Amino acid sequence: MCAARDSRTAVDKAMALLRAFGDEGSVGVGVSELARRCDLSKSTAFRLLGILARNGAVERAGSSYRLGPMLFELAEPEPSPHIDLLNETLTPYLAKLFEVTRQTVHLAVLSGHEVFYLNKLHAQFKVSSPSRIGGRVPAYCTAVGKMMLAYDHDATEQILRGDLEHWTPHTITDPDKLRAELETIRETNIAYDRQEIMMGLNCIAAPVMSPARLPVASFSVSGRVGVMEPERYEQLLRKVCFEAGKAIAARHRRRNRP
Repeated sequence: MCAARDSRTAVDKAMALLRAFGDEGSVGVGVSELARRCDLSKSTAFRLLGILARNGAVERAGSSYRLGPMLFELAEPEPSPHIDLLNETLTPYLAKLFEVTRQTVHLAVLSGHEVFYLNKLHAQFKVSSPSRIGGRVPAYCTAVGKMMLAYDHDATEQILRGDLEHWTPHTITDPDKLRAELETIRETNIAYDRQEIMMGLNCIAAPVMSPARLPVASFSVSGRVGVMEPERYEQLLRKVCFEAGKAIAARHRRRNRP
């Protein structure tokens, strides 16, 4: 007996491939696994992924594929003077953090329940990471995200009422444990990601405070487990974030000057 003919169009199959990434869109999924999830032959999945890659919807990540820059551009918030101001004011301090640490550093803000990366500077030896400029990842399993959530009660409670998925075996998915960690972060103004979004990756983050003593953004330093020790960068990170906060306050005063 012949197998039932697949009546899906090429567009249907391509959309199925994009949906099949699920929460692994920033990390990468192999062709065989994507084909299995979509009930496609490997050759068909490979051909369609090639077309999607040429259009920026996906990109190669070693032997796997991940969602591409076109989709992240579509997901970016509408351009705003606020985002532009943050990027313009804080990027020089991100560069300073990079110059001293020579590790991968990030500038990020909270967007709903997700982290939105405004800027990123790579270490000489790149570490596999789900972060990218203009990209988004869940806030609860990143250092920059937890840093911002610690000061956003409403966003935190909405996340805690939802499903906290395991990105790795180290992801904190127990609501009580996550709430307790956020309380500690609010007290110390330092957050860690210890292989919570990707195995082999750790990170430390601190807030850039507004004149109202609320975080407007967060800086982080990340690197490979066993190579980069997050605690080593705590004091430097605090210092750079403090200087960046003073720059934000100065810009705020100038904008409000009669």
